[in-house]
Amino acid sequence: MATTRTTTPRNPIPSVWARRPSSPDQPSLSRAAIVREAVAMLDADGIDALSMRKLGARLNAGATSLYRHVATKDELMELAVDEVFGEIAVPPADSPDWRAAVTEAAGAFRDTALRHKWLTSVLGQAGLAYLGPNLMAYVERLSALVTAVGFPEPSRAIDTVLTYVIGMSTSEAAWLTSVERSGDTEAGLIARLLPDAQKAVAGHEHLEAGYAAAAETAGDPAAMRDAKFAYGLEVILDGLALRLPE
Repeated sequence: MATTRTTTPRNPIPSVWARRPSSPDQPSLSRAAIVREAVAMLDADGIDALSMRKLGARLNAGATSLYRHVATKDELMELAVDEVFGEIAVPPADSPDWRAAVTEAAGAFRDTALRHKWLTSVLGQAGLAYLGPNLMAYVERLSALVTAVGFPEPSRAIDTVLTYVIGMSTSEAAWLTSVERSGDTEAGLIARLLPDAQKAVAGHEHLEAGYAAAAETAGDPAAMRDAKFAYGLEVILDGLALRLPE
C-alpha cells in the first residue's frame, strides 16, 4: 500500500510579516517587549552589537522563549525598523500649505533617523520591512498628502523627497556616531579637525572658501546641519513644484 508523505510547508518568503507567530504572546515575554529592548540595544551600541544571544540575556529569557516570537536576527531587524517608523508623524492630507506639510514630514523622518542612527543604514537590507503596519501607515499618510497636492505621479514625488532625506540623514547619522566615539562634543571635534583640513586644502580656491565658511559657523554645528538640510529640501520642493498642474 502506498504511503503518503507529509512535509512541513516552508516559509515562502523569509520575513516576519510572511508567517504567523508559532504561539501566542506570553505575559512574561511578548514580541513587543523583545522589539523595544532590541531598539534600545541598537540605539545604544549599533547593529554589530545586537545578537539574539545578547538580547535574550538582557531579557532574562532562554533561546527557546525568544525564538518562539522572533525566528532570526533578520526578522528582529524588520520588527525594529517598523517600530521606529511608528514615531514619524505626517501632517494630514488636507493641510493648507503643501510645502510646509512636506517639510514637516521630511523633518520628522530626519529627527527619527538621528535618534535611531542605525535606521537608514538598514532600510535596504531589512527584508520585507515595507509590509510592517507602521511603515505601511507612514507611506499611506504620505501618499495621501502628496496625492491631495495634485502631483501627477505621487509615488515619484515621494521617492524624490525620501531619497534626499534618507541620504542626508545617513550622512548625518554617520557623522554623529563618529562624534560620540570621539568622546568630544560636535563643536569640539570640528575645532580639532578644521585646522588640519584647512591646511590640506591650501591652494584649492573653492575648497578653501568652503572651509572658511564652515569655520565661521563651527561654533553651532547643529544649526549648520539644520540649515544645510533645509536648503537642500527647499531645492527639491522647488523642483517638484514645477511638476504641479497650473
